[in-house]
This record gives sequence, C-alpha cells and structure tokens, in this order.
Amino acid sequence: MTLQVPGTTPGPVETMFAADEAARRLGIELLEHGEGMAVLRMTVTASQVNGHRLAHGGHVFLLADTAFACACNSRGPVTVAAGADIDFIAPAYEGDVLVATARERVRFGRSGVYDVSVVRGDEVIAEFRGRSRTLRTQREEPR
Repeated sequence: MTLQVPGTTPGPVETMFAADEAARRLGIELLEHGEGMAVLRMTVTASQVNGHRLAHGGHVFLLADTAFACACNSRGPVTVAAGADIDFIAPAYEGDVLVATARERVRFGRSGVYDVSVVRGDEVIAEFRGRSRTLRTQREEPR
C-alpha cells in the first residue's frame, strides 16, 4: 500500500488524483494504491441517483474508471484508457458506500488490461474491464 507521506514528493498516482476535478467533486477518495492496483471509495449522494432513485450507472462507471486510471498510472508514464466495458450486477442507492478495487491483469508493450470490482460491503455492484495505452510523449500544456 502506498499513500502520500508528509514531506515527500508525490508519486504519479497522487499527482494525477490531486488534479482530478471530477473525482473530487464526486467525493471519490483514494484509499490505497500500489504497482498495478488501486482502491477507491465513493458514497452515493442524492445528486448521483437517476429517475428510478438508483445510483446512476455513469457515476458507478466513473468510480471504476478512476480506480482503473490510478492502477494503470501507478508506474509513472502517462497512461490513458483505450476502451472499457462495465457489467452492472446489482443496483446501488443513495447513501451506499461503494468501493472500487482495480487490479492489473496483464501489460504488454504500451498496452494493459485491468479489472475493477465495485462492491457495497460484500455485494458486487459492478465489474469493469479497462484496456490501457501508455502515451509515447507528454502533451504540452497550453500557454
């Protein structure tokens, strides 16, 4: 498990996560991360439910995708999603605490495959599979 130690330089996951405005606004917390893995948590709020009063699938996907991003960026080079799929297993509701655990399955060249399980307690809510691609060069920031 790696978390930021006070007085040390943040690693690639801490740096990326700190700049993630979407995750911050949704209340997503980075609980744990290491090489090829990450664990994040989010509590479903009233603004995250749909017309059926269920957690909106897009918010569940975003939680899983953020865990995937932390896991696939754990080694440092900027890595992005090449594609992802999600299977919704059970509904989540306002007030539910969801935990997404991402694990690297395989890396080959600049590509990788990661699985993310989203759970509420012991119950699986969703299973996500992300495919990553490491960028060759860093994009310059606008001036």
